[in-house]
Amino acid sequence: MTNPKIEKAKTEIEKTKVKISELQAKLREQEREKVRLENEQIVALVRGERISDAELTALLRSLHRDEPDAAPIAPLVSESTTTRQEEQRNAKYDEN
Repeated sequence: MTNPKIEKAKTEIEKTKVKISELQAKLREQEREKVRLENEQIVALVRGERISDAELTALLRSLHRDEPDAAPIAPLVSESTTTRQEEQRNAKYDEN
């Protein structure tokens, strides 16, 4: 003998769990999109400043030192790659 009120409550609980699951998935997607947009903005700002990879690495390291609990920063590119990129960039400016 099942109580219809209990069955209705169980059904509502299951519906609520499904909605919560869907909303959690939606929230995760929105958070990923926010991070993607923030990253695009950061990249645009850095490119707008026309700083080299080595300068950006140095800037990030200096900012990083102020936060003792932050994870270590790995080099963005190797020294030889940075030098080559800077030479190419300088050659472009010299042409103009």
